[in-house]
Amino acid sequence: MGSFAGKLAVVTGGGSGIGRELVRQLAAQGCSVAACDLNLDTVTETAALARAGAPPGTRVTSHACDVSDGAQVLRFRDELLKGHAGDHVDLVFSNAGIGGGSSFISDPREVWERVFAVDWWGVYHCARVFLPLLIASGDGILVNTSSVNGLWASLGPGMPSTAYATAKFAVRGFTEALIEDLRVHAPHVRAAVVMPGHVGTDIVANCLRILGLPDPERMSDAELEAVRPELTRRGMAAADAPARPRRRPSSSMGCDPVPGGSSWARMPRRSTRRCARSLRPPTTTPNCSARQHKSQRQDHLPGNSQGPISSSAGSPGKVSGK
Repeated sequence: MGSFAGKLAVVTGGGSGIGRELVRQLAAQGCSVAACDLNLDTVTETAALARAGAPPGTRVTSHACDVSDGAQVLRFRDELLKGHAGDHVDLVFSNAGIGGGSSFISDPREVWERVFAVDWWGVYHCARVFLPLLIASGDGILVNTSSVNGLWASLGPGMPSTAYATAKFAVRGFTEALIEDLRVHAPHVRAAVVMPGHVGTDIVANCLRILGLPDPERMSDAELEAVRPELTRRGMAAADAPARPRRRPSSSMGCDPVPGGSSWARMPRRSTRRCARSLRPPTTTPNCSARQHKSQRQDHLPGNSQGPISSSAGSPGKVSGK
């Protein structure tokens, strides 16, 4: 694909984070985009931002869709084909995802299955629904977002992430299998899997909302108290007390690490709120670039320095617009 100009792309999870930036960058290069998200307000805002920076003739539409529901993905397909007056799509970015369901043993089953449904079945439904339209384009590209947790199945020592990691392993395995399938049965279509490391997005707040939990900024004192044991377990002070002198924040936590937990130092309520908002892995989490499959050639999406993608089926070369 020599240029994105005049193409039509589908982006799921387009309301924020990586999805929003994909929509904006594609539109800026003259690619029309149909973006969906569970939150219609945020994806509508994304579309407006993208249109403002797009050349004339570029169409950007926004749609509400829960990708874990196959019927909603079918409806999204019908809406975008009508809205863009087309019979095919050229690029599909299956990017929607949420976190949660850390423990298969202790977390509620409905939370675990909700996370797995969005992160795995969302990718599956989009592949089922949009692959025929990519085949019809004559030069289609499917890009599935996995994660560094599709290589390591936890967030770090003592921090399981079973629903998220299981889904992301599935996305990686499915896409790598699909690469060979496409080489045999649809060689003009390519597939790629993205394995991002930690990226500064709104995924935590989005996940809390989707799972029916409050945003950390709106947590009551009682709700903050409920997350303090988890902060303590992760090596951060969890008790409420006057602020101690600030030290340089941990680069991955966004808040001060506290060796030894709350017995070493005490954290003010505002710091607890900030840490509850991030709840990210410790700095010892390995970088995704250290353990890539040697059997797969690594490419990068244009303008994306977040992480590598596996090679795609079809002719060798980067998925790029020039």
